[in-house]
Amino acid sequence: MIVAHSNLEQVFINKKTETQSACHAANRVFVAYSGGVDSHVLLYLSATSSFRDKITAVYVNHGLQEQASSWAEHCASNAHQLGIGFRELSVDAQPRKRESPEETARNVRYQALQSLVEDDDVLLLAQHREDQMETVLLQLFRGAGLAGLSGMPEKMVFGKGFLLRPLIDISKQEIRSYAALHELHWIEDPTNELNDFDRNYLRNEVIPLIGKRWPSVDRTISRSARHCAGANQLINEITGQRCSPILSGNPSILSIAELQKLGDLEKPLVIRNWLYKLNNKMPSEQFVKQVFEEVINARSDRCPELQCRDLLLRRFKGKIYALPVLSGIDSDKKIYWPKDKAELSLEKNGVLKLDRSASGIKTKYWQQAKQIEVSYRQGGEVLRLPGRKGSHKLKKLFQEASISPWERARIPLLYFDNVLVAVGELWVAAEYYEDQGDCCKLQWLR
Repeated sequence: MIVAHSNLEQVFINKKTETQSACHAANRVFVAYSGGVDSHVLLYLSATSSFRDKITAVYVNHGLQEQASSWAEHCASNAHQLGIGFRELSVDAQPRKRESPEETARNVRYQALQSLVEDDDVLLLAQHREDQMETVLLQLFRGAGLAGLSGMPEKMVFGKGFLLRPLIDISKQEIRSYAALHELHWIEDPTNELNDFDRNYLRNEVIPLIGKRWPSVDRTISRSARHCAGANQLINEITGQRCSPILSGNPSILSIAELQKLGDLEKPLVIRNWLYKLNNKMPSEQFVKQVFEEVINARSDRCPELQCRDLLLRRFKGKIYALPVLSGIDSDKKIYWPKDKAELSLEKNGVLKLDRSASGIKTKYWQQAKQIEVSYRQGGEVLRLPGRKGSHKLKKLFQEASISPWERARIPLLYFDNVLVAVGELWVAAEYYEDQGDCCKLQWLR
């Protein structure tokens, strides 16, 4: 028999808890609701709370099982009976390349939920102490560091708001006892019995054996996770301080010279912290090793690159640049620009705009041109600049301006009747330049 106010209920009654304070301050509160016993208890408790008017139950339909539609109906019915709003989100959970079915389902579920969470919103998840134990053990078996062994935080930034796990210190047994006491009806997912999935195997086969020997193992592992989280937070704060001079104010550019001033233990920590903040996923030890071997320590005459999820790491003039992966462009293509249009779309390379200006390309030359084209560098282009003697190879101008090799190939070149007039937003040929008067200038939006 559970007492009037169990530990579980106190999370929603005690005004000093993280859940109470966060949900009362929130604009909207979403409860991730699968229909299982854990999320049903969470929704039931939320529905009896003082912030119930803010709550919407959210069911994510992965579409992987025949029962998915009936489960959605079950969840909608329960939410309605509790007087709670309901939403169903459908996702494509077919396994991605290099992802397990579990990982894909988790990723698309979180992405769908994240799309709901706006400023000052809160998402509640029903993960409990045994879930925390499983997470820490799985991370341990995968060779994770402190970040992985920290498990799941009780509160974290999520989307534009926050994610909360109010049951993270509650046992599975207490959740089940509470559900039975209040005669709740929940779904039992048959796939939970399939040991093909790592988490199920751990839950069904391994943990019961461990629990026979060490009955309080869920508490002790949860405590270890908190210790790891504290240590990891401290290391991240120190590493963040180390990162400041290395990044020089630009979070996407890292100075190799400044990095080399650090000790051998600090260097990989800084790289991992840097990539994690950019990519929101901790890189593996092996990948960090590749960064040093293939990018940082590559020969000085090379411009190496290494892909990290949606980023491309490139080295240029003693710095590492973390850049978005861009689609390739047709460098041989010439694009005709109608004189009556102020904008020109460049396939996979942004938009060129022509703006009125007091200096730049003299407008009369634009009007007099028989044919206006935009193309890309082929090699051998020359330009005479205002205020400088002689003509200059475009290659030399790029070098002088420290334009990186990967940027040079994408910079649009403007031609009037096959004569080079302007190089993106950078330079205008002296023959077409006017420092005052009726002029126009290029703006490259990318």
